[in-house]
Amino acid sequence: MGRKRAADTVAARVDTGQAELVPDPDRPGSWTLLLDGAPQSHVDLADPTHLEFEYVRRLAAAIDLVAPAGAPLRVLHLGGGALTLPRYVSATRPGSTQRVVEVDGALVELVRQALPWPADPRLRVRVADARAVLAASRDASYDIVVADVFAGARTPAHLTSVEYAAEVARVLRPTGFHLANVADGPPLRHARGQVATVRSVLPRACLVGDAAVLRGRRYGNLVLVAGRVEPPVPELTRRAAGDWFPGRVLAGDELDRFAGGARVVRDADATDSTPPPPGIFSVGR
Repeated sequence: MGRKRAADTVAARVDTGQAELVPDPDRPGSWTLLLDGAPQSHVDLADPTHLEFEYVRRLAAAIDLVAPAGAPLRVLHLGGGALTLPRYVSATRPGSTQRVVEVDGALVELVRQALPWPADPRLRVRVADARAVLAASRDASYDIVVADVFAGARTPAHLTSVEYAAEVARVLRPTGFHLANVADGPPLRHARGQVATVRSVLPRACLVGDAAVLRGRRYGNLVLVAGRVEPPVPELTRRAAGDWFPGRVLAGDELDRFAGGARVVRDADATDSTPPPPGIFSVGR
C-alpha cells in the first residue's frame, strides 16, 4: 500500500491544512480524504451508497428512516469534506434539494477536480461559515440539517452552543431532524454537553454509537438525532445492531442519564470539541 499511496495519493495545501486523497486499495475508484492526517471522508465514485465510515452509515440510516423511502428531502449539510452524504442522498432520494456548506474553498476545488460529484442543479456547494449560512437561512426551510464540521479533528466552538442549536432549530421544519456527528472520548464531557445543549431546543432525541464509546471507554464518533417529534428509535436500534460494527442507541431514560448534570453550552463559554488522543489516526498510515 505504501508504494501505491506514494504513486497515487493526491496531496495539496488547502485553506485549513494539508489535504490528502488516498486511494482505497480494497475498492477501485474509492478514496479517503485526510486533513492534517485525520480521516475526513471516504468516497466510492462508482457506488455512492457504499459508506465506509461507521458514523456516516449511522447518519445515513437516520436519513433513510426519518421519511418514506425514496421521498425527496431538503437537506442542509454543514461541513462538506468529499461530499459523501450529499452523494448518498442524491442516489437514494432523487430530486432532493441539497445545500452543502464548506468553509475551505481550496478543499472544495480539490474535491471538485479530483473526485467530481455528478452534475445536479439541486445540489449546490457554498464556500462559507456554517453558522453564517444558518443565520441567513429562512425559517422552516429544511427537513434535515446535518452537522459534520471539523477544523482538523475538532468541532469549532461556535458550532457547539445553544445559540447555534437554536439557529438549527429555527431552519428546521416542524417534523425535521438535526443530525450531528459528535466526536469525544473519556469522560465524554463534550458529548454530554452537546446532548444537553441540543435537547434544550430540540427535545426529542437519541444518540447512536459504539457501546465502548458510549460508556466512555474510548474515543470515537457518536451520532445525535434530535427534533421536535420522536426519532425512529426502534428502527435505528435495529440498523445499529445489524451494522458491520454493531452499535447501540440511547433514548428516553438512558439518554437522560447520559446527559445528567451536563450544562447547556453558551457562546460565552463554548470551546472546541475534545481533541483525539495522539496517534489515533496513525494506524495504517
